[in-house]
Amino acid sequence: MAKYAPRLNSLEDLQAIKDAFLAETEKYRHTVIVCGGTGCVSAHCADVLSALKKQYSVRGLRDEVRIVESGCIGLCALGPTVVVEPEGVFYCNMTPERIVQVVDKHLIGGNIILDYTFLDEKTGEHIPYMKDIPFFHDQIKIALRNCGAIDYDSIEEYISRDGYFGFAKAVNELGRTGVYEELKASGLRGRGGAGFPTGVKWESGYNQPGEQKYIVCNADEGDPGAYMDRSILEGDPHSVIEGMLLGGYTIGANKGYVYVRAEYPIAVERLSEAIETARAFGLLGENILGSGFSFDIEIRIGAGAFVCGEETALLNSIEGKRGEPRQKPPFPFQKGLFGCPTIINNVETLANVPVIIVRGAEWFASYGVGRSKGTKVFALAGDIKYSGIVEVPMGIRMGDIVFTIGGGIKDGKPFKAVQTGGPSGGCLTKDHLDVSVDYESLSAMGAIMGSGGMIVMDENTCMVDTARYFMDFVQDESCGHCVPCRVGTKRLLEILQRIVSGRGEVSDLDRLEKMALTIKDTAMCGLGQTAPNPLLTTLKYFRDEYEAHVIHKTCPAHVCKDMITYVIDPEKCRGCTLCARQCPVSAITGSVKEPHVIDSEKCTRCGTCISNCKFGAIMIK
Repeated sequence: MAKYAPRLNSLEDLQAIKDAFLAETEKYRHTVIVCGGTGCVSAHCADVLSALKKQYSVRGLRDEVRIVESGCIGLCALGPTVVVEPEGVFYCNMTPERIVQVVDKHLIGGNIILDYTFLDEKTGEHIPYMKDIPFFHDQIKIALRNCGAIDYDSIEEYISRDGYFGFAKAVNELGRTGVYEELKASGLRGRGGAGFPTGVKWESGYNQPGEQKYIVCNADEGDPGAYMDRSILEGDPHSVIEGMLLGGYTIGANKGYVYVRAEYPIAVERLSEAIETARAFGLLGENILGSGFSFDIEIRIGAGAFVCGEETALLNSIEGKRGEPRQKPPFPFQKGLFGCPTIINNVETLANVPVIIVRGAEWFASYGVGRSKGTKVFALAGDIKYSGIVEVPMGIRMGDIVFTIGGGIKDGKPFKAVQTGGPSGGCLTKDHLDVSVDYESLSAMGAIMGSGGMIVMDENTCMVDTARYFMDFVQDESCGHCVPCRVGTKRLLEILQRIVSGRGEVSDLDRLEKMALTIKDTAMCGLGQTAPNPLLTTLKYFRDEYEAHVIHKTCPAHVCKDMITYVIDPEKCRGCTLCARQCPVSAITGSVKEPHVIDSEKCTRCGTCISNCKFGAIMIK
């Protein structure tokens, strides 16, 4: 929080903060942005930041260089990352030793250290400027407009980038109806997965009678491999606060809750500090910006149940009840939190709202395709070369995300599938790489947009085992409230477990499909209704793998342990004994310089021997 926090009472006060910040930062020759997202924190970015600050002091750069610890810059695979502005030079895999050289040669000497910049493996050349790197080149950042670009802890810097000007415009120009009409015109749809029009939802909240109403931010991001909401909360918490502020003003709510999972300690800490700072500046609390409107926010910590991402289960959890869905209708906008009208939006949706109000609906709607307007944030994970957070315009080709932005598959292996939408989504194949990434196109393929998880898989992935993994996840996370989800997903999982263990039958495939479709039609909430999606899409697009498992009792990807055997090729084995020494169960025997043998009864198929063999002598059959 700023040492001096003036209470802002008007648009003019807001403008004064913006002007003062811009004037203060004009004097610096360089701004050095050190990524402080969770990915880079785990890669020891704190050591890089500490070394930079030490050099900053020792080399007398206080009046020339500004240091910023930001949220996630995006390219998590190459962290810790550092950006030097105004040039926009992107440094990768930084260490304390490297940052000292950057200070000496770049900040002081004026020479970019090319060896520390992004290496284009296709050309073998280093690309120093962030704007030219394929990962960043095609991105359009709206929800992520400030992430990786500003000090997450500086409300003044957020204001300098038109932060809280959206709220000022709402109370001074648009009025409550004007806000939801602007959102309707923009085409913004819920980014949490359902894709419901945000303006229509807010209009419903506005029209619903009630003395007490609530705005709730759903930050319970539980999809495996997804971290979009976490990145926004860590890197730009004020955008979410302002989005909730605008929502509260529009529907007539004076209270908001952010429901965030306990596994996000950095996000919780930064959001908490941002809320306190906003209160100190008078941007939360009573009579905000002299508008007569009062609004405040509380954080509620979730215990990690995936089902609490479902909006009514989330409301139950906030109320201190068991986190299980409620029957609808009534819908939350009619009877939600504590029985009052409630509007629920996810983090990314709320982060979009302030900039739409400032720049206008037409600007936002100029991006996207069809009924899918604007941009979407995705978390690239799995067998992708460049994992990280990306924001792309709706309508981009799936192949462009995977191969241009993500750099393709690790180690040059062939692409096999991409899972969109998390456990509720579907697996798409190489035949879908030309598919437009938008709500309607993905739905037509049997997948969903979801909240933005995107897991890429290579040729070594067994799609049957992938379906088993996701079914195991949703079955474990089911609240058990309704029979189709509680019992149905359990039965599906049992069949899939039989198949991957080599005990499946051909009749199991039709049984799986019939049960999955029944669950989709009869489950109570979105978790159960979408739980069969990974199974149904893998059955549709990878049926040959299922047939190989049940007919030939083989796993084409050599993943299912009960269907594979490890053998040593006696012609290639040199008898170095390394595999025998590394085997955790002593399943490999043989004399020095003589071919070794694997005891298949003892072997656990852990893969340790393959990874340690220098001669490629161990095979999977």
